[in-house]
Amino acid sequence: MKEAQEFVWMGAIPLQIHLHESEVTTVPPPPPALILAPRIGYLPLLLPLIKPYFSSTLPPGVDTVWFEYKGLPLKWYIPTGVLFDLLCAEPERPWNLTIHFRGYPSHLLIPCEGEDSVKWNFINSLKEADYIINGNCKNVMHMSQSDQLELWNSVVNANLEAFIRSSSKLKSGTIEDDYASKSSLSSQKSQKMIGEADTSVQTKTGKVPVRLYVWNVSEDFGDMEDAPPIDSWDRISYVNRPLEIHREEGKCFTLHDAIKTLLPELFGKKRKPKGEGNISQPLETGSTADDDPEIKLLRIQGIEPKLETPISWVANHLRHPENFLHVCVYIKVPSAKSL
Repeated sequence: MKEAQEFVWMGAIPLQIHLHESEVTTVPPPPPALILAPRIGYLPLLLPLIKPYFSSTLPPGVDTVWFEYKGLPLKWYIPTGVLFDLLCAEPERPWNLTIHFRGYPSHLLIPCEGEDSVKWNFINSLKEADYIINGNCKNVMHMSQSDQLELWNSVVNANLEAFIRSSSKLKSGTIEDDYASKSSLSSQKSQKMIGEADTSVQTKTGKVPVRLYVWNVSEDFGDMEDAPPIDSWDRISYVNRPLEIHREEGKCFTLHDAIKTLLPELFGKKRKPKGEGNISQPLETGSTADDDPEIKLLRIQGIEPKLETPISWVANHLRHPENFLHVCVYIKVPSAKSL
């Protein structure tokens, strides 16, 4: 698990950040800033690195910093890596962003007062995840201010060792791995065969904090580079639901199962197969039927895991520091079934 965590925390996105032309007061305009942004971080935390590039050319006024991508204002409270996975169907490197120091679009974005706002959002998300996992948020509430600060600084500096040390007090634990469950089951079956006492296998339940970003598209496209751009947040459905994992003997709860569980509006309905009027079966993705949703793309932490991957492995290894699993998914659906 530690090795997977290291890859997650080392993940970074090369950014090429341009100052918006309306805020350029010098000739020639300043060159873009080139920065390597941690995937687990947040765009406002990059300001101390970016501001020196553009401070000499800014017009008079008070800084109200915000970023945009192809005209779309970026939500500062979504981790940088998640924004990239969601908005770049075909990965763009470096990722070209525009920064503004004036004219904050308060009608589109909630206010951001710099690092304090980002920290407040992170701690609140940590409390929410703690409640989902443990049924209360006492672990976070009982952390001292110094412990919370150490935890936050580990995220700001992308310091995994410091994070492991400070987050140990949260007791968030891990979801039991389905691979381990299968090994345990095989061991128990072996014991039965040699005459040892019969021990029943109990169905175990776990809860995973999930934030799902769903882009519904009605038109078909073969390659990701042909996918239409996301030009409005209205095109994204944001699903913030705890995922409850029900384990059954001999059955693995997969990433595909998780998506269908989290999106009952799309995958929970029954349909009748042709020629079998009295029989119904669950709607499945990947079908060729015109009225079936199809998962075109699914990304977590910059990777595209197979839908057959056990969700327990995904949750344990690819979650963010605030203990949420952020999942970006493109789904082709008939317009009548859009979220």
